[in-house]
Amino acid sequence: MNAVDLNQALARLGLTPAPGDEVRLLAYVDLLLKWNKTYNLTAIRDREQVISHHLLDSLAILPWIEATPLLDVGSGGGLPGIPLAILRPDLSVTLVDAVQKKVSFLQQAIIELGLSNVHAIHARVETLTDRFGQIVSRAFADTAEFVHLTRHLLAAEGRWLAMKGVRPDDELARLPADIELADIQPLAVPGLNAERHLLILKAVA
Repeated sequence: MNAVDLNQALARLGLTPAPGDEVRLLAYVDLLLKWNKTYNLTAIRDREQVISHHLLDSLAILPWIEATPLLDVGSGGGLPGIPLAILRPDLSVTLVDAVQKKVSFLQQAIIELGLSNVHAIHARVETLTDRFGQIVSRAFADTAEFVHLTRHLLAAEGRWLAMKGVRPDDELARLPADIELADIQPLAVPGLNAERHLLILKAVA
């Protein structure tokens, strides 16, 4: 996929990138694939699949991203945090992962892509102390576990954003009574023939 094709895919998601954003997004994909040869950042090796299954999948949630600082938990290869940060340079993004080699990649990607709005941390999420208005996870953990591990990091009036495949009704049933499902959005990702959902969760005062 080239920049023109990517622009068309982004348009199908309702996104309008700034000039040059498509080039940076594809540079990120190529960087991910390059480091993946030795760092095992993703099981997907095919470039087109990385674009559909990782890049576009991550960007599908952008319409629901607010302006408050975002924490990407278990970021791995920088998904969804880095693609979101590329299209939203006004957004402060913190990436956290417990695996040092993944954080080494994230730090290199931040430098090479010139992402001054992104910060990568090597840590277990339980040890963090800053608070964030938005906390996102993509294939990080069961929804109830995700909320439990990050509750101390959510700012007042903040939101959890859990990226899921099929609608996880069994996981939602296990949420604590003081956590509400504020919204659930089915996502249609170009090139990805699979169910995707975004759960938006809030703590009940």
